[in-house]
Amino acid sequence: MSGDLEAKSWGSTQNRVQEFCYEWTICNFSFCTGGIRKKITSPVFSLKAKKEMAWCLRVYPNGVDEESRDYLSAFLVLLSCPDRPVWANFEFWVRNSQGEKVQTVKSHWILRFLQCQQKGFPRFLLRDLLSDEHGLLPEDQLTLGCNLSIEGAVFGVLGEDMTPAIKDVRPMLTDDLGELWENSLFTDCSLLVAGQGFQAHKAILAAHSPVFKAMFEHEIEESLTNTIGILDLDSQVFKEMMGFIYTGKAPHLDSHSMATGMLAAAEKYGLEGLKALCELALCRNLSVRNAAHTLILADLHGIEQLKTRALDFIALHASEVSETSGWKSIEESHPYLVAEAFHCLASAPFPFVEPKVISGSTQL
Repeated sequence: MSGDLEAKSWGSTQNRVQEFCYEWTICNFSFCTGGIRKKITSPVFSLKAKKEMAWCLRVYPNGVDEESRDYLSAFLVLLSCPDRPVWANFEFWVRNSQGEKVQTVKSHWILRFLQCQQKGFPRFLLRDLLSDEHGLLPEDQLTLGCNLSIEGAVFGVLGEDMTPAIKDVRPMLTDDLGELWENSLFTDCSLLVAGQGFQAHKAILAAHSPVFKAMFEHEIEESLTNTIGILDLDSQVFKEMMGFIYTGKAPHLDSHSMATGMLAAAEKYGLEGLKALCELALCRNLSVRNAAHTLILADLHGIEQLKTRALDFIALHASEVSETSGWKSIEESHPYLVAEAFHCLASAPFPFVEPKVISGSTQL
């Protein structure tokens, strides 16, 4: 068949982003604190064009769970949307006594909200920072801001009213790729980890990792035999890394040991997106117990933002951190880091600013 086909009808796809900014001031905040899981809920708000879509903010002054008990947790809640899920990303911040936005944190991915579902940051703000010296509670008032971006697409024929269609196909694509990995469908290479073989796809590995790409491009043993030996990764870390390569997701980074193992894997295989997720997870999961180890990791991998965050945390909790076995180890093995920590402590008080998320998901 030859010749051009004449178009008989036309279609269009429009990506629409609706943005909404909401600020909430909690008066007499010091009287609102209580036990773990005690929550404070904002007034309901909605977009003018979508009044049936109602939202609110929710904070837990002493954390939403045991792991976040030293933090103020902050969440965005979809109260009602009767027709369908909502795809959105959001940003939280606090206004200080000078009216400036500080402690800015963004969601990593476009997230799927169902009715009555909340998503946010369990470790949004260290509770130690809610004192007069940091200027976050002027006149005992906490002002929390949220910028909400609702993502969507509509499809229609030109000249007709647009009607809602699929919001975002990316979750479906990642699910499809994840199925290829989980079920070993149409694989063309094998990866050997601790004596166990895993089937994978060279094209997907090469597309995401420059290290795997180099292996397959050159006439080395891996390219000729389609077999790759993974010698220095724990099997659980390997499976999590492969899940990220196929889906872009790494849901188990809340574990400090998993995040540190994944950071080493990301560095070895050139997975910059995974490295960014590990950095974010390590920042958000800093604790007295792991602060010294996190500082060593950040220094080893040259991650300046994580190193600064670890030094700030150690300065805030100096007396507790100094009693840990990790700190005693750092005194012997990395004395220059001890000197940096003392310099940071000498510079206190300081603003403690959450890092902006780098393009992820961890998923929230």
